[in-house]
Amino acid sequence: MPETNSPDETMPEAPTTEPDVFAVVTTEPLDRAAIEAFVQSRQDGALVTFEGVIRDHDHGASVTLLEYEAHPEAERFLRDTCAEVARETGLRVAAAHRVGTLAIGDVALVASVAAPHRAEAFAACALLVDRIKERTPIWKRQHLAGGATEWVNL
Repeated sequence: MPETNSPDETMPEAPTTEPDVFAVVTTEPLDRAAIEAFVQSRQDGALVTFEGVIRDHDHGASVTLLEYEAHPEAERFLRDTCAEVARETGLRVAAAHRVGTLAIGDVALVASVAAPHRAEAFAACALLVDRIKERTPIWKRQHLAGGATEWVNL
């Protein structure tokens, strides 16, 4: 009697496709144009980009500069978050986070989403930024006027 294959043995495995995302953690200044170019296509009528810019105050205190530190696997967390949002929305998403010492006015985070229509692009970008802040292990040390420092996002 010939051997029969179980259904699992005769069926090819479904391919697992991860969304094509751009996600990087770097000490270099962020290239907004490259991030936007990654997400845009001819079918998109909306491009939403968020830039997290270092401000000169926080909770009433004057801030002079920030130092960002990242967990060694922060880029993997960022990539996973981008892929999750891309899967959920069906859109191309990209994000880059800068670490190191940043001055007032420097850009710490760029997150970008392109979509056929503005409402879905705005919603997806907001979702992306919220999840990055929740899940990516990057912390900032604020340097305050007068010399005090404080850690944020621990």
